[in-house]
Amino acid sequence: MIKISNVRKSFEELEAIEKISIHVNKGSIYGLLGSNGAGKTTLLKLLTGIYVQDEGSVTIDGQQVFENASIKEKIFFIQDHPYFLPQYTVKQMAHFYKSIYSGWDHVRFKELAAIFELDINKKIHRFSKGVQRQAAFILALSARPEVLILDEPMDGLDPVMRKKVKNLIIDEVAAREMTVLISSHNLREVEDLCDYIAIMHKGNLIIEKDLDDLKTDTHKIQVAFKGSMPAIFDSMKILHKEKRGSVMICIVKGEAGEILEYVQRFKPVIFDLLPLTLEEIFIYEMGDVGYAVQNILG
Repeated sequence: MIKISNVRKSFEELEAIEKISIHVNKGSIYGLLGSNGAGKTTLLKLLTGIYVQDEGSVTIDGQQVFENASIKEKIFFIQDHPYFLPQYTVKQMAHFYKSIYSGWDHVRFKELAAIFELDINKKIHRFSKGVQRQAAFILALSARPEVLILDEPMDGLDPVMRKKVKNLIIDEVAAREMTVLISSHNLREVEDLCDYIAIMHKGNLIIEKDLDDLKTDTHKIQVAFKGSMPAIFDSMKILHKEKRGSVMICIVKGEAGEILEYVQRFKPVIFDLLPLTLEEIFIYEMGDVGYAVQNILG
């Protein structure tokens, strides 16, 4: 569906994207994570054809995106600061998008406006930040895009609206295999929605993995031994470790069963193998590539 191959993008002296390749399957919800300045927004703007890559290819359904009107009609992009035409009402923006998207569904537009209880005759610039984002979602889903691209999508929404928007996105994906790519710093939201995750750092891709696989591949272990600590960590992939009294706490990559079997050979007096949240995995993966990480082991 979406294929980004060996893409590089620079701005004067800044290398924003360095030879990145990702693949997003049709009907999936793909989360793009990373440190500030990692290049996430640049990648989204390459994918939507706002920027053109210096090297590599950006394709949807096998076709290049840049300056390709037929492909761009399949995409709806809600930026971190949604843009609307000056002085336009929601209804006027709907008419504008109707002229661009051949799949525009006006019945759906009215349904969504009712769900969000939004006054479509009010000028959008008079709405609060959160209500403007609601308007953006109404317009996006009414356009019936094949690809929905979201940059910080829940910013400004209250918890009730966040849940409403998440449910609508999931329903659209289930009903018509819409493909969604989300860039967000809110890892809880990403964890709730996404089935595939990529993590970027300084213009590079450091992880691209199925979320379930990622979570089953990284664990926290708490272990203590009678007497001195044996050299159990030499054969393990350790992202972080810290000693608290006689207990060693580690973040370890690997399959849970193999870790369990390996550590138990050393006959620990204390041993806990615990799952991690996506936020914890992100923090330790970023620490592994040298990003400044505070001690958050709990």
